[in-house]
Amino acid sequence: MWKDYSSDYIKHNRAVSYSIRAASFISALFLSFLCNLFYNFWLDSVQEGEKEVPHVLAAFYLIVLLLVCVSLILVIHNSFAVSMQNRIHQFGIFSSIGATPGQIRTCLLQEAFMVSLFPVLAGILTGVLFGFGTVRAMGAFAENLAGGRRMEFSMHPAILAVSLAVSLLTVLISAFIPARKLGKMTPLEAVRGSGELQPDKKRRFSLAGAWFGIEGELSGNALRAQKKALRTTTLSLTFAFSGFMLMQCFFTISTISTKHTYFEAYQDAWDVMVTVEDTRIEDFERAEEIRRIQGLESAVIYQKAEAESLIPIDQISSELQEKGGLEALAGIYPAVGEDVYQIKTSLVVLDDESFAEYCDTVGIRAQMDGVIVYNRIWDSIDSNFRYPEYLPYIKEDTEKIALVKAMPQGVRTEERVEEPTEETNGMTVERMVEIPVLACSEIPPVLREEYEDYALVQFMPLSLWKAPAEMTKGSGEGAGIRALAEESEADLYIRAIAGERNSAEALDVLEKNMMGSIGKGYEAESENRIQEKKDNDTMIWGYKMILGGLCALFALIGIAGMFANTLGFLHQRKREFARYMSVGLTPEGIRKIFCIEAAALVGRPLLFALAAAIAASACMIKMSFLDPMEFIREAPAGPIAAFVLIVVGFTALAYYLGGRKILRIDLAGALRDDVLL
Repeated sequence: MWKDYSSDYIKHNRAVSYSIRAASFISALFLSFLCNLFYNFWLDSVQEGEKEVPHVLAAFYLIVLLLVCVSLILVIHNSFAVSMQNRIHQFGIFSSIGATPGQIRTCLLQEAFMVSLFPVLAGILTGVLFGFGTVRAMGAFAENLAGGRRMEFSMHPAILAVSLAVSLLTVLISAFIPARKLGKMTPLEAVRGSGELQPDKKRRFSLAGAWFGIEGELSGNALRAQKKALRTTTLSLTFAFSGFMLMQCFFTISTISTKHTYFEAYQDAWDVMVTVEDTRIEDFERAEEIRRIQGLESAVIYQKAEAESLIPIDQISSELQEKGGLEALAGIYPAVGEDVYQIKTSLVVLDDESFAEYCDTVGIRAQMDGVIVYNRIWDSIDSNFRYPEYLPYIKEDTEKIALVKAMPQGVRTEERVEEPTEETNGMTVERMVEIPVLACSEIPPVLREEYEDYALVQFMPLSLWKAPAEMTKGSGEGAGIRALAEESEADLYIRAIAGERNSAEALDVLEKNMMGSIGKGYEAESENRIQEKKDNDTMIWGYKMILGGLCALFALIGIAGMFANTLGFLHQRKREFARYMSVGLTPEGIRKIFCIEAAALVGRPLLFALAAAIAASACMIKMSFLDPMEFIREAPAGPIAAFVLIVVGFTALAYYLGGRKILRIDLAGALRDDVLL
């Protein structure tokens, strides 16, 4: 009996089941896509040989899948609730003639299974195709990255079975919630109910009524009467708007941040970078050969080291002293005695030819017996790291700097030296070298390097670096500069600029020739500016595609839920609109009601999402130390407006399809059931 009844109802009420079919299809597509995507990610981590990560990933994927199922249940169950609400009167009659609540629930769940089975199967297959395309696209991105490998799509029958089971379970739970509520109604309650919306009988001020007259009052009353059912629609659209807006704002802020960092700051500083591993600059023998490479415009060969300097306080620039000295800018800073700073020093050792070119840039005569000080320090008081302002570090007339390897007699921490001795300005000096200062400049050599904010950076020629102890003015056994820089890096760097800077082919050839010139005697790695930029752009684009795809699926769920609920909402109000038209409300008035309701349906989630996006963007901007006006100038207004128009378009389409049927109804037929109330 129940099977025949369900089949007959579905056959004669296809329009009512469309929303359920659409919701079931979208749900199955989404769940199948996630199951296949998660399975391939997990399988890839297993193939990589990771032991602990796959277990963590599996737990994470299960949690995400559970949260998605709960979200889908909240969206889908509304479609079932609207369909079942229209049949309260019918089930009341069945209850009065002996049908049990269990039989009614079974009937409704049976209908849900029959209606949703084929959409679920279609959604699962579509989700597999989406997963295949996503994994293949991500694999292609990864393969093009330096050191990347291709990730292939894999499908397991168990994943299909899990997708089918989870999808059907999600749909049936969505149907069970309103079915259980309907089954608890007494026969008298059900027979007296019509499934029609009950108007709000409380008199209250209505903004819609004040603005749009009687049509606004009727719209507001209907939305308030159905506020619980429309709550899910509001939430789904809010999540859809919020997800898209936050994604757009995040990537906009990320793009702005990138302009202040690596690729924007150093894109003109290099074309090819070669790292020669475990090689000292004084031991490298390929410098001249590299400079003869065809297509090479300039090359700088250098090495980095760390040391410490003793700088008298009166040698600090007047601008820095006015700010309160190093203590004010850098916090607690090592001070030796009362009149000397112990300053961390970054040494950049350039080969002699590169140092001579740097001297020309600074505007001094090339000399190989001194250093050029990078004379600036970040003003952390009146600027932030995104928009830094700088002060002179030391006085321009500084003639020499003492490099030291000093051990305090007291307790030394990362911040300061405590209980210093009086020997050598409070230090027990193991080694010290006084180095002439050739110049103080705020222009560094063209290198792909960032320098510490509070370190005193010094550029020196190779000849000075490898000068023996007796040729440097200092004290202590082995007072050569190399003896002071025990923290020097073991690697050598070669920065190359090509003659054809914008040609990927030219940079590839240059990179290949440089690696060939270095030869087999050295272990070396190379980087290509254009290829690095492509890899970075590819990675960012991949992230955008993944997050954008997820946002699109969430948006699709929200739009589908809104579409389905709107059609069901309008179908449930046939008699309501029939009464309005019977007392003289024109079709134009009905359409006005539709427009007001559609605007309210989209407007509230949009306002909530805008508020959330603005608040989140403000937090991200503040945490990133960006100028808000810079974000405003590049705000993603176009994509957000396009997305809003798409949602508005689908909402208008739902009201158009539902309204077209309402305007064509037979008034007498629609009102006939009132005698049953």
